Amino acid sequence: MTVGIDTFQYEGVENNKYEELENNKYGLENDKYIGFDNDKYVKIQSEKIKERFGLFDKLYLEVGGKLFDDSHAARILPGFKNDVKISMFKELKDDLEIIFCINAGDIEKNKTRGEYDISYNQELIKLIKNSKKLGFTVNSVVVTLYNNQVSADKFIKKLNRNGIKTYIHRAVKGYPTNVDEIVSEEGYGTNPCIETTKKLILVNAPGPGSGKLATCLSQIYHENLRGVNAGYAKFETFPVWNLSLDHPVNLAYEAATADLKDVNLIDSHHLAKYGVETVNYNRDIETFPILKSILKKVLKRDIYYSPTDMGVNMVGFCITNNDIVEEASKKEIVRRYYNELNNYKMGLCDEDTYKRIKVLMDKLNINEDILDVVKPALETKEKANGRPVIALKIGNKIITGKQSELMTAPGAAIMNALKYLSNIPDDIHLLSPTVLEPILKLKQEMNSGNRLLLSEVLTALSICSVVNPFASKALSFLPKIKNAEAHSTYIVTRGDKTTLKELKVNVTCENEYLDEDL
Repeated sequence: MTVGIDTFQYEGVENNKYEELENNKYGLENDKYIGFDNDKYVKIQSEKIKERFGLFDKLYLEVGGKLFDDSHAARILPGFKNDVKISMFKELKDDLEIIFCINAGDIEKNKTRGEYDISYNQELIKLIKNSKKLGFTVNSVVVTLYNNQVSADKFIKKLNRNGIKTYIHRAVKGYPTNVDEIVSEEGYGTNPCIETTKKLILVNAPGPGSGKLATCLSQIYHENLRGVNAGYAKFETFPVWNLSLDHPVNLAYEAATADLKDVNLIDSHHLAKYGVETVNYNRDIETFPILKSILKKVLKRDIYYSPTDMGVNMVGFCITNNDIVEEASKKEIVRRYYNELNNYKMGLCDEDTYKRIKVLMDKLNINEDILDVVKPALETKEKANGRPVIALKIGNKIITGKQSELMTAPGAAIMNALKYLSNIPDDIHLLSPTVLEPILKLKQEMNSGNRLLLSEVLTALSICSVVNPFASKALSFLPKIKNAEAHSTYIVTRGDKTTLKELKVNVTCENEYLDEDL
């Protein structure tokens, strides 16, 4: 085998005009980039959760957002570990069990999680598998707003055949206005009672609108009929109640939920009761009077006087560097803007979605240039006569990759980045023609393109690493790509985008297709 001979020329490393801004190759991991105390958060958030479920015989805790991989929080709160929620609950796993909810309508529509491009069904199964793998007790899945949907029936059968217990909840009679009817045998009483044995029950879902709150309230109704003092609380990270209404962290939440048209507001209920301004979002504030009435009718007493009261959220107390957090949040808003622009072009959202985010950008007086990778990508494209380019930021170094006859721009950018990180000279080749040629031949025979995708480039690199020590060294630096910023001069294809996400690269794209994608 011929080792170390590439059939292409690496571009964008040695002659890149965007040199290091500081002498800090691994700046993304340096303490000076940390703005959030994760250890403090684990400590005080855990204490507050224990304090809350100590008030009841049994607590139904609605967990909003992502249970396992809260990448949004990790991006806007540098120092926040994306698995912190599940890590906290590990300490309590002997006392808790998990109920997952999914809306039957979302099953029918095959609704997808935009950031991962997988369906709610797939995400739910992934949540169940991950929970069980970590030793958590998964009680069941509740299919909410069930109305005999064929797709929902098929999904229920699939779950049951794989040993996962399921419950069906239909629309509750009288909801949301007739409290007497809701809290009755004709309302929540028509839902089957989910049998639980632990003191703390987490209620989570693959996405918003899945019926978590309704499931919690239904259970509290049934539990209290049995004489169990069961209560409700909400674990929602955003918006952060004790940050200002227009703090970039809270505006980043609005950007993330622009498709839902969520808006942050001052919690009028909290202000009226305590004379203190706190922040919540419109849906919780609007529905709180009904929720308060339902809880009072079930529990025979008032336990919460505002949406803020319901929440258990100590994030705001753990920000250690507000400037870093504000900058990270502003960048996230721009990332969301690019993402929704792309979604609009692909027909996945309406025009109002990206325009709402643009309003947030204007409010903060920021534009696309806040992302350091945008300008280098566009300038490199211009110098390369319009060739597709990706600019990648590793620490404080900008590295570019241009599309070639051999590989897509993401593949070139990642290869160049690995060479940079591992200090391999540009004239040392990593990929062997004896590995590349059969891959390219197979792609052509299968009509799957003439260029290697990023995943295929990495596969080729891993094969070459067996006999090429330089390839092995480069591959060992792949984890250093995590959290890198990237900008593409075109909408990255699904295959490359999936791989970039798996590498935890924060990629944004100009709002135009490659010619072959038109």
